[in-house]
Amino acid sequence: MRGADTVAELVRRQWGDHRIGLRDEHHTLTHHQVAAGAAARAALLVDLMPPRPGGEPHLGILLDNTPEYPLWLGATALAGAAVAGINPTRRGAELARDIRHTACRVLVTQRAHLPLLDGLPLPGVRILVTDTDAYRELLGPYGSARPGDARLGPVRPDSRFLLSFTSGSTGAPKAALCSQGRLAAAGASLAAHFSVGRDDVHYICMPMFHGNAVIADWAPALAAGAGVALRARFSASRFLSDVRGFDATYFTYVGRAVQYLLATPPTAEDHVHRLRLGFGTEAGAVDAARFRERFGVPLVEGYGSSEGGASIQRTPDTPTGAVGRAAPTDDLVVVDAETGRECEAARFSPTGRLLNAAEAVGELVNRGRSAFEGYWRNPEAEAARLRDGWYWTGDLFYRDADGYLYFAGRTDDRLRVDSENLAAAMIEHILARWEPAAGVAVYAIPDPVAGDQVMAALALREGAVFDPAEFAAFLAAQQDLGTKMPPRFVRVTPELPLTATNKIHRVALRRASFLCEDPVWWRPTQGAPYEPLTPAAAATLRAEYARHGRIPEFTDR
Repeated sequence: MRGADTVAELVRRQWGDHRIGLRDEHHTLTHHQVAAGAAARAALLVDLMPPRPGGEPHLGILLDNTPEYPLWLGATALAGAAVAGINPTRRGAELARDIRHTACRVLVTQRAHLPLLDGLPLPGVRILVTDTDAYRELLGPYGSARPGDARLGPVRPDSRFLLSFTSGSTGAPKAALCSQGRLAAAGASLAAHFSVGRDDVHYICMPMFHGNAVIADWAPALAAGAGVALRARFSASRFLSDVRGFDATYFTYVGRAVQYLLATPPTAEDHVHRLRLGFGTEAGAVDAARFRERFGVPLVEGYGSSEGGASIQRTPDTPTGAVGRAAPTDDLVVVDAETGRECEAARFSPTGRLLNAAEAVGELVNRGRSAFEGYWRNPEAEAARLRDGWYWTGDLFYRDADGYLYFAGRTDDRLRVDSENLAAAMIEHILARWEPAAGVAVYAIPDPVAGDQVMAALALREGAVFDPAEFAAFLAAQQDLGTKMPPRFVRVTPELPLTATNKIHRVALRRASFLCEDPVWWRPTQGAPYEPLTPAAAATLRAEYARHGRIPEFTDR
């Protein structure tokens, strides 16, 4: 299929196509009906946003994954407007800040989310509630609209289309800009890379306010003319029944969704489906192998920030554990953030274990021309991202002698133990090999004197119990577990806390530290056996922090 310069052109192509294009558990729409629905909403949007000085053509969407979400995405593209995906897990002043910061003049939501908006100061924001008679009556007169009939502004490749919030685990989230041209190109690239065709069905179970679902799932389906199936919210227990019911062939994942799928009880029909591919990030090599063995579906780990500043492409010869090589348009290097010097190439043992993590792990930087289009009204964040003419990703990687890149975590997740820098993700990948563990999170808590100490949270498989001697023996057997890497504290928890995008909520874990309600095991001295952390031992630790004048947030409880 010929490429398209804009998302609007891709929406227009659906007109006249009467194959099934969009489904959820309650609705089935043809591609033509999707295009017609987008055109009707575009015409309504134009009437709701008359030109005014300083009035940006921005629409906020505060919805679960219902058909209204992609319909309004299409409408916004046709109208030459822009969408801000609003995170429904935000609350109060933070939620109001997101809506006001992105200059939303119209907010599309549903009745279930109305309590979130009660009492929020949102002056000048028109709120549309999709599952009401008033909304249907408002939309009714526009039913005969055709794609392209109504526009708020020019529709060009450089037209602003998405204001995509970053995760925002620390501080206010930033709204990364994405143009129609960049999203259309990303969709076409992924569709070609994964051979997406008109008979494919993309299952979108990740939240659509996040870039993963829109850029990596909806956009390639739109580019290829494939179908889309929606799950309002991710559900591990309904995943396989959805995949079968929708005849899905492709899905995306983020963070720990794969672990939750693996934690569901196995069945004799785990291979009975048409699913051929999962594409996402942070599954880890161990869980990816388990997923393929159990469900017969390969997981392809990808990398491409919502900001578009760097991308890595996987090729058939990519080694196990690697993400891939730099895209042809990028000049990616791994550098020491303090010196700016390129890190050493990774060296591996005969079994594939990284031997020189301290010298090889650094921040991934794009020295070439970047597709980064900036942040909405945040010049400070742009300046931090673009330094010395380079695009700094904020992610840790290492690179082998052949140029293949391996993800090692976020720069914010780096630990400094006894003056040695460690990447939390690398320790997690090692701990994930422990069979009783269903989920692993590694994070830093302050050392009473200087630097950090390593703490791990373990969610165990059903029926498993934490055996401290068995866990210590496992650690001792891992040849790539450096002497500074073993966790001093181990929190055993029923489930790991997650953000709305299924990423581990490390901020919550760090704040709770060892003063949490879950059982915590610890080593009083390096190499000692793990033992329960008693209230008396915790009090002694808190006193040690006080003696050294280090009063972390968690000790003030």
